[in-house]
Amino acid sequence: MKHYFKFLAILLVLSSSCISKSSKTLLFVGSYTEGKPSDGIHVYELNTASGELHFLAKKDSLVNPSFLKIAPSGDYLYAVLESQLPTHGKIASFAVDSLNGTLDFLNSQDAGGRNPVHIAIHANGNYLVNSNYTDAGISLFEIQTDGSLSAALEHLIFKDSSIVKGRQDEAHLHSTNFSPDGEFLFGQDLGADKIRRFTEKNWAKGNLDLTQMKPIKVKPGSGPRHFTFHPNGKFGYGLSELNGIITVYEYSHGDLRFLEEHLSYATKQEIYRAADIHISPDGKFLYASNRGPKEDSIAIFSIDQETGKLLLVGHEPTYGKHPRNFCIDPSGKFLLVANQFSDKVVIYRRDLETGELIKLGQELIMNNPSSLQMYTYETY
Repeated sequence: MKHYFKFLAILLVLSSSCISKSSKTLLFVGSYTEGKPSDGIHVYELNTASGELHFLAKKDSLVNPSFLKIAPSGDYLYAVLESQLPTHGKIASFAVDSLNGTLDFLNSQDAGGRNPVHIAIHANGNYLVNSNYTDAGISLFEIQTDGSLSAALEHLIFKDSSIVKGRQDEAHLHSTNFSPDGEFLFGQDLGADKIRRFTEKNWAKGNLDLTQMKPIKVKPGSGPRHFTFHPNGKFGYGLSELNGIITVYEYSHGDLRFLEEHLSYATKQEIYRAADIHISPDGKFLYASNRGPKEDSIAIFSIDQETGKLLLVGHEPTYGKHPRNFCIDPSGKFLLVANQFSDKVVIYRRDLETGELIKLGQELIMNNPSSLQMYTYETY
């Protein structure tokens, strides 16, 4: 009998070792629904060999889920709702079924102001920060164990302005980013030409109280919009909407030290509408999107790994209008762009050595795509 159980144990070990891991990469697309309830979030599966996308599911009865953010675990998706409306927006939480791509609504909370435009999640997955553009401010939420959101733990409002009439008559918080060390929060205030800074050292313990630090001023009239940190945690890159400039910083302990700046557009423009900025997973290349009015493009820069400084590789057209948001898949092999005004998502294959983009044939056709998120799930 002992030999039988020993043999059975060996079979179990061998069978488990033969189970190989595989993966599934999902794309989540948020959109503007023209202020009416509609199927505002679509989910696709990416073929990581060909770059083709296969439709899986959609979530209906949503109003303007214009910005999405996936949780660090991939188990939950968060969306701003009711953006660009005259009333307070909301932040919604969804559980992700990675097997079939469906989303299960969990709950929503008041965003604390009009026109929520951005979501950031702390690396520990326990806290979410929303940025409100029209009623300039940020709201801090706790993420519950089931992925749902608490009521706002804190809501900060900002009053300020800068020099561009009509765009900077008052403060406009466009995005926030947690620092690589997880102790600081940076907010891009397009209306005030400031990068607002906050510190909180108890993210792992709770009982939070965000402390405002002295903001970092940027060039008057630049309009800071989006920001990203390098994977090595040493550098930060800000994209300003109103002057189309990418600013390079050295990051250390809550401080950003200016290094250099580059024009995101291929040529000088009368009006700039720079939008989104991301770094490839390997940290070698930086990309930024430019939304017309005369140039709809993706700027491509290589990154010096020692200094963090940028070298222009080139520009690639987005084959559509108003590339509001784009993303790079977790493998780094593909880049996808949401051309909002052309109602389509364009797919590129990335050259991992040069950073250049090669457009693929497939395009996703959908109304007003505005935000893209991707996550790779392990399957067996």
